[in-house]
Amino acid sequence: MLDIDLYLSGLLVALALPALFWLVSLFRRDVSIVDSLWSLIFLALCITYFLGFDYGTPRGVIVLSLVSVWAIRLSAYITWRNWGEPEDARYQAMRRKYSPHFPFSSLFIVFLLQGLLAWIISLPLLAATTGSIPLNLIDILAIVLVIFGILFESVADAQLAAFKSDPGNRGKVMDTGLWRYTRHPNYFGECCVWWGFFLFALAAGGWWSVLSPLLMTFLLLRVSGVTLLEKDIVDRRPAYRDYIERTNAFIPGTPGQRTAG
Repeated sequence: MLDIDLYLSGLLVALALPALFWLVSLFRRDVSIVDSLWSLIFLALCITYFLGFDYGTPRGVIVLSLVSVWAIRLSAYITWRNWGEPEDARYQAMRRKYSPHFPFSSLFIVFLLQGLLAWIISLPLLAATTGSIPLNLIDILAIVLVIFGILFESVADAQLAAFKSDPGNRGKVMDTGLWRYTRHPNYFGECCVWWGFFLFALAAGGWWSVLSPLLMTFLLLRVSGVTLLEKDIVDRRPAYRDYIERTNAFIPGTPGQRTAG
């Protein structure tokens, strides 16, 4: 059953944390820090749900542990990747579009919007940490899927970072390692993580939280993920067209035998 009071407490956290980061972005004149914040909002929400419940459950401990590993790893990687780089092109475009009021507008269209999305997507974390149903087989499947997703995403990020660090690869398309089987292995891993968290919620009786992985999958495929990144990539990197023809966009598949994934 949905604990409305605890969920609303999470909303306060999901809005307060981005507001603090927004103040930092004003000083830095760079809103890219919101990318590092994204996973940490979920960690803050999970801690809020866990501590706000009357008693900690074994499932709650497991979920909080996995969320901590996923969130800290992802935030650290994005922070390292963006360190010393100019503001992301996406946000530069938004800054031009909403100039001269972007510093104020960014509070709502960048920071608070991400906080609100994170709050909605956090439903499985609430269900999993507050459910009283004992651990069961579905929890085991959830653990396997979340760990698989974290590892898949982490390996993909490491492979891409190593590829980009080689000057000889400048202008080339990354099509080795996990990137040989899917054009976006990091997003596929992220999707697995959130369907895994939903399985924890399902094991606890929180079937109603299915909105979360559905929304996350939609965002990864159609909004901030695959569609956004590939919108004009062929114009900038013609070799990517061949990569598209032989490699699945999302679901891993055999190279040269692209499916609908």
